[in-house]
Amino acid sequence: MTNQQETLKKINLSNGETIAYREKSGGEEILILVHGNMTSSKHWDVLIEKLDKRFTVYAPDLRGFGQSSYHQRIQHIKDFSDDLKLWIEALGLKNFSLMGWSTGGAVAMQFCADYPGLCQRLILLASASTRGYAFFDTNLDGTPNYSNRLLTLEEVENDKGKTLAMQWLYDTKNRDGLKAVWNALIYTHNQPTQEQYEAYIDDMLTQRNLADVYYALNTFNISAVDNEVSIGHNEVAKIQIPTLILYGERDYVVGESMTNEIIEDFEGRAQVVKLSNCGHSALIDDLPQLVEAVEHFI
Repeated sequence: MTNQQETLKKINLSNGETIAYREKSGGEEILILVHGNMTSSKHWDVLIEKLDKRFTVYAPDLRGFGQSSYHQRIQHIKDFSDDLKLWIEALGLKNFSLMGWSTGGAVAMQFCADYPGLCQRLILLASASTRGYAFFDTNLDGTPNYSNRLLTLEEVENDKGKTLAMQWLYDTKNRDGLKAVWNALIYTHNQPTQEQYEAYIDDMLTQRNLADVYYALNTFNISAVDNEVSIGHNEVAKIQIPTLILYGERDYVVGESMTNEIIEDFEGRAQVVKLSNCGHSALIDDLPQLVEAVEHFI
C-alpha cells in the first residue's frame, strides 16, 4: 500500500506554515475539498477516486492535521480559512468550487464570506452551523450540561467529558477507543474496509489541535444571531454564489437543527439535499449518492 506521505505534496505559506495536500489531475473543473475535525485529506480518498475525470481535485491538510505544520496555534475558524486563501494563492488556483465537510464546512463558509469572487460554487457536507458548534460543560455522569456553554479556551481544554477524554485516546494511541467513538457517532450504518479503517485511525492520530478546534467551532458565528460566546455580524449574507447543503438524515454529530440554522441563514439562496440512510459520513454510508449529488450540482 502506498505510504500516505508519498501521496502528498507540500507547499510553504507566507505565514510560516507548511500545507500538505493531495492532488488528482483531471479536467478543467477544479474542486477543493476541505476536511473536518479528527480527519485530514486522507478521509476524502474514496470521493477523490470516484469523481468524474472532468474534475481536477485538490485536498489540503488543514494546519495541525495530517502532514501539515502547526507552528502557530489557531484561535478561530478564520485562521484555517486564511491559510486556505494563502494556499490557493500559492498554487495559483482560480475558478474553483469548494466543498467542506463538518468543520471544513465552517472553514469553507468563512472563506467565501471573506473572499467573495474567488470561489464559484460552495458545497456544505454535514457542515457545522453558521452559528457555530456549541461546546457545553459536562455533568458528573458524563452527559452534556446544556445549560452551561463553555466560554474560554481554558475551560474547553480542561473539559473532562470530551476534550480530555478524546485527547487521552490520542496521547495513548488508543485505536480501539477511537474506533468505538467513530462507530458510535459516525460509522453508524456502514464501515470502511479493515485496511481503510486502520489507515484512517493512523490519520486521526496526526491531529495536534483538538482543543483549539473545539474552541474555534464554539466561537464560530457568521449568522445574524448572537450566541453566548460571539456576536453575529451576518457575514453569511456575503455568500451569494450557488450553494448546496448536503446532510444525512441520521447524523449524530451535526443534528438537523444545526442544518436548519444554515438553511435559515442562507435565506433561500442554497439548494438543500437530504442524503437518505446516511449519517455524518456519506463518504462511507452511500458514496454513489454523494457523488451523484456533487456532480449534478457542479
